[in-house]
Amino acid sequence: MIQVCLNGPRGAGDSAAVPMSPAALAEAAAAAVAAGSVDVHVHPKTPCGSDSLSPRVVAPVLEEIRAVVDVPVGVTTGAWAEPDPVRRVERIRSWTVLPDHASVNWHEEGAEHVAAALLERGVGVEAGLWSGTDGPERFLRSPLAPRVLRVLAEVTDTDPATAEDTARTLLDRLGASHGLPVLLHGEDDGAWPVLRLARRLGLDTRIGPEDVLVLPDGRPAASVAEVVEAARRTEHEAAEGTRAEIWWPTGIAYGDS
Repeated sequence: MIQVCLNGPRGAGDSAAVPMSPAALAEAAAAAVAAGSVDVHVHPKTPCGSDSLSPRVVAPVLEEIRAVVDVPVGVTTGAWAEPDPVRRVERIRSWTVLPDHASVNWHEEGAEHVAAALLERGVGVEAGLWSGTDGPERFLRSPLAPRVLRVLAEVTDTDPATAEDTARTLLDRLGASHGLPVLLHGEDDGAWPVLRLARRLGLDTRIGPEDVLVLPDGRPAASVAEVVEAARRTEHEAAEGTRAEIWWPTGIAYGDS
């Protein structure tokens, strides 16, 4: 499964490929789904370009995207969109249009309460477990862990020379992860190496302007769809490779096949 991340905390100043308005996000989502994405992750934004959890901001984005695609659509609950965890929960409880899922970064203050509020409303939870944080350990101890939709294994190492090793270490830390599906992805210069690893391991992944603004050859991406198309090509390359790598739920095992 390839999830498309349409914008993230980036803005129009970062790249012309970053959609901002509800209409632009819907257009990019439709093109990404046509290119092969089967799930959408979006950061609803105010007119000035700030991430927001306000129901007046979230609802139009979800409605516009759902008008043109028939795949699950999720949003962020990152602390940067609402730093006060109490207020973050209040925002979620005030949503008038619900996403199919929402990401919760488990290392952030109030993550358990945010996840509980989402589950109470019937919204799937993507557990964001970042490398370089204690999020994985917190999550594995959480009574809510077995109830989440999937794990987002987020590799924050942006060095292309080390990002893959960091990803392997993160997967080891996750262990069985309660048998949950794992979506592995990286960011910036580490995004493509981690995506290629995810494809070789047979794990779900994601790609889009939130994670990376360039194609595997370093050229700036002209659109969200172009990034998804490049990701699909890596999937075919992994399928045609001569070396298989299998991620076992209790850790990682690699071997020739």
